[in-house]
Amino acid sequence: MRVVVMGCGRVGASLADGLARIGHEVAVIDRDATAFNRLSPEFPGERVLGMGFDRDVLLRAGIQDAGAFAAVSSGDNSNIISARVARETFGVERVVARIYDAKRAAVYERLGIPTVATVPWTTDRLLNVLTRESETTKWRDPSGNVGVAELPLHEDWAGHAVTELEAATGGRVAFMLRLGTGLLPDTKTVIQAGDHVFLAAISGHIGEALAMSALPPSEDNDR
Repeated sequence: MRVVVMGCGRVGASLADGLARIGHEVAVIDRDATAFNRLSPEFPGERVLGMGFDRDVLLRAGIQDAGAFAAVSSGDNSNIISARVARETFGVERVVARIYDAKRAAVYERLGIPTVATVPWTTDRLLNVLTRESETTKWRDPSGNVGVAELPLHEDWAGHAVTELEAATGGRVAFMLRLGTGLLPDTKTVIQAGDHVFLAAISGHIGEALAMSALPPSEDNDR
């Protein structure tokens, strides 16, 4: 899927990097060229200089082919204007805006534009809205820094060790359900068909871990 991200601050850069790592085609818009320095050196996507609510800038970012758009700049007005242009002018199916003002956020939610507040798990929430249908995180610690989510495992993970899954997702398998019984895995545990696997990961990486687990294992997973 092609995704356009408006704003390359810490959240925008993290979101763009995460989307690119899980295989999406990403274009990032920012009016400050130095903001693109926040992106990973390995970021393969496009960097588009300009205002994110400008129609010509959006076209340069490939908005006409985008399946998702995220407005995550530092300004509420810019975010909501660009989100509405993406939705109403270009017909982008999945649109989300980062809004600092809670009262405004409630209004825009009623307009059908999902919003995200400034909380520690913003990146996970954005990834979830853009790429998945429902919230999958089952638990978070009180600080919001660590979450536990059930992984949507690809069937090809059966027969692979949990350590390979951990290497691929960057998290730790907290527990598993096998034939209705909970178990705590160790380094020798092998995933079986029908297992329900719950992963603990740092906020900002849970969405990426979910996406990686839904893909078949790679030969590089055990590196």
